[in-house]
Amino acid sequence: MGGNGGGGTTATGTDKRPNELLGSWFVRSGWSKGELARQVNRRARQLGASHISTDTSRVRRWLDGENPREPIPRILSELFSERFGCVVAVEDLGLRAAHQSPSVSGVDLPWTGPQTVALISEYSRSDLMLARRGFLGSSLALAAGPALIEPMQRWLVPSSAALREEPEPATSVRRGQLSKPELDLLESTTVMFRQWDAQCGGGLRRKAVVGQLHEVTDLLQEPQPAATNRRLFRVAAELAELAGWMSYDVGLQPTAQKYFVLALHAAKEAGDKPLGSYVLSSMSRQMIHLGRPDDALELIHLAQYGSRDCASPRTQAMLYAMEARAYANMGQPGKCKRAVRMAEDSFADVHDWDDPDPDWIRFFSEAELYGENSHSYRDLAYVAGRSPTYASMAEPLMQQAVDLFAKDAEHQRSYALNLIGMATVHLLQREPEQSAVRAKQAMSYARKVRSERVNTRIRKTVDTAARDFGDLAEVVDLTDQLAVDLPETAEAV
Repeated sequence: MGGNGGGGTTATGTDKRPNELLGSWFVRSGWSKGELARQVNRRARQLGASHISTDTSRVRRWLDGENPREPIPRILSELFSERFGCVVAVEDLGLRAAHQSPSVSGVDLPWTGPQTVALISEYSRSDLMLARRGFLGSSLALAAGPALIEPMQRWLVPSSAALREEPEPATSVRRGQLSKPELDLLESTTVMFRQWDAQCGGGLRRKAVVGQLHEVTDLLQEPQPAATNRRLFRVAAELAELAGWMSYDVGLQPTAQKYFVLALHAAKEAGDKPLGSYVLSSMSRQMIHLGRPDDALELIHLAQYGSRDCASPRTQAMLYAMEARAYANMGQPGKCKRAVRMAEDSFADVHDWDDPDPDWIRFFSEAELYGENSHSYRDLAYVAGRSPTYASMAEPLMQQAVDLFAKDAEHQRSYALNLIGMATVHLLQREPEQSAVRAKQAMSYARKVRSERVNTRIRKTVDTAARDFGDLAEVVDLTDQLAVDLPETAEAV
């Protein structure tokens, strides 16, 4: 690594030139050299790279033209992306990305069954190995815009497996073939992992999910009947999506995107269009988080089109709710309100006794519907310059979500996120005392779940309260409580 600070080399040896691109982003960020060094060290700890110890002199050397070695370029890319609400690639910073094989980097991957299995196997193994060595997430860059959307559009092209009906083998089970009880156990284990994630956050069981995913790829490399193969691909898709979701939850954005892409490939091989649409919705949510609502909308429309003839009312409602979130963040209130209504109308057609949904979509409850739609109006309020009109539209829906999640012991992270949402609505309505109450409630749940997403949203909410109402006793007490309850420490991944 060239020293604990993540040293590197220059492109021209001793002829070092200032890195004007990095300098430009640095100046616009408003950070000092010391603050950037602190941010880099914090992110490195989250990645498990505890040997990284950057200081102001090291930052000065980067600005002067030194090209740091991995994982520093990727860390800087993530930090500036979050700061500016857009994807800032390593190359945009005037830095060189590490050479990577196509199978590990990028999202434009082959859409074939055997290659999908090989890619998932390779990446899950790399993830497990790199996590042990302290470089988790350091070898990827986020894709956005056409580089992301165009490869995902190939999800709509029928796979070779779907075009042919393979004859089932004889009833005798050959060595290596899975029995029905074994397949049932694999599927029930995936359900258990999903429950753990909802209760405890992504930080507690992520490696276990990745390990299970890798085991499933081993099974997919054994000769199996066509029906068994499809079930195994469906399990692989669910596990890969869950690994991506957990990675997203703990702040490993490039890693999350890679798993989502692999999950979409597996869902295609399983012939499961609704599951594929769910994976695309997770990718859309990540793009909204990263400040790319245009990309989020493209992904949701792709999901809706691809599952238009087979998605259940619950899945359709979820997709419309995510469409509303994208429109809200794009500042399009008319289209946002229409999508909210479509989500509500679709959810009204949900009847569990008629056609039970698969487990992966059952999280989208009435509470989740209220929460998503309230967040859409809340986002509209921010985009419209803290509009009191949209804040007042968000409040009753957010309250219903909070009340329902309070009765749901299984989805503690969702409860915490909606408590934070309620706190932000109160801030929009200039009600800091009520906001502080909700934020404190969220902090009590944040201690129970391992979710950097929850922690980050609480910190941002408290920062906003301190900036706008810093002299208020309740806000001062809230800020002190944050330092005690949620000190900035690395997340276990």
